[in-house]
Amino acid sequence: MNVDKLQQIHIEPGQRQRSSRPYVIIFGVVLGITAMAAYYTLSGGTEEKRIFKGATQVAEIDSAPPKPEPVRKPAPAAGPDGVVLTVSGYIVNRERIEISPRFLGMVKWIGVKKGDLVKANDVIVQLDDAEQRARLLEIEGQLANTKVALEQAQVTYARVQKLRQTQNETVEREDEARLRVDAAQATLQQMEGVKALAQVQLDWTTIRAPIDGVVLEKLADPGELVTPQSFGGTRGPSTALVALANPQDLQVEIDLNEADLPKIRMGQRCRVTPEAFPDKHYGGYVAEVAPEANRQKGTLGIKVQIEHPDRFLTPELSARVDFLAAE
Repeated sequence: MNVDKLQQIHIEPGQRQRSSRPYVIIFGVVLGITAMAAYYTLSGGTEEKRIFKGATQVAEIDSAPPKPEPVRKPAPAAGPDGVVLTVSGYIVNRERIEISPRFLGMVKWIGVKKGDLVKANDVIVQLDDAEQRARLLEIEGQLANTKVALEQAQVTYARVQKLRQTQNETVEREDEARLRVDAAQATLQQMEGVKALAQVQLDWTTIRAPIDGVVLEKLADPGELVTPQSFGGTRGPSTALVALANPQDLQVEIDLNEADLPKIRMGQRCRVTPEAFPDKHYGGYVAEVAPEANRQKGTLGIKVQIEHPDRFLTPELSARVDFLAAE
């Protein structure tokens, strides 16, 4: 009986091998899960919600990855009175004009001194004009001779024309007389140009102020030789007579540290205070920013235009400039 039971539970060797199908299914599921995890990792973790309507599959994106915000530079912090930066500089004239002669000559008279106020077209220097006047007289004499020669040529031409009408003169003589008139007219025009040039050179001996301004410096004295060019050395003729500037056109020149450049812009409103008069304040604005920095100093040149300057502002004195925040 026991033998019969043993035979019933006995399994043949061919039937002992298990089916491998469950392992294949498990491996496929694991592989699918791994692929989905990799997809979500590479796509930024976007969650999708899928809705099935009949045979159509519609994908709705619940959330998209946020876009990065643009980086914005923080505005410079302003003080309680709207000042973002305070820098010291020097008051300068926007333009300095040095008046030079147009030719080599000697100073005969100077009618201004340092600090004098002048108006445009005022006579400030008179150079020796003896040579120019003599040259002009010579040219006027030559011009008179030219006019006489022209008149003589015209009279001769008129006489030849009358003789030609009576057949008492040849065509060649008439043509010659006409050409002499043309040549005399050309010479007259040339001499008139020479006289005009001599008159201009005479006018150059009288030097006038080109602008309304103040005399910054007198650079020559009466009896001194002046020239428009320098011949080198310190003992040569002077190359300028006086230096002028407009006292109503002033600026503050500043060397701005490169670290403060983000606080400055063209046209920015400013408040100018002279160090000598701390209770005086003037409006201004950034009028010029140098196109090139100073590598050794690590600074950039800035010029602030002063609005409505008065007698309290003196060039080359120091001033404090407050750069204001935008309204």
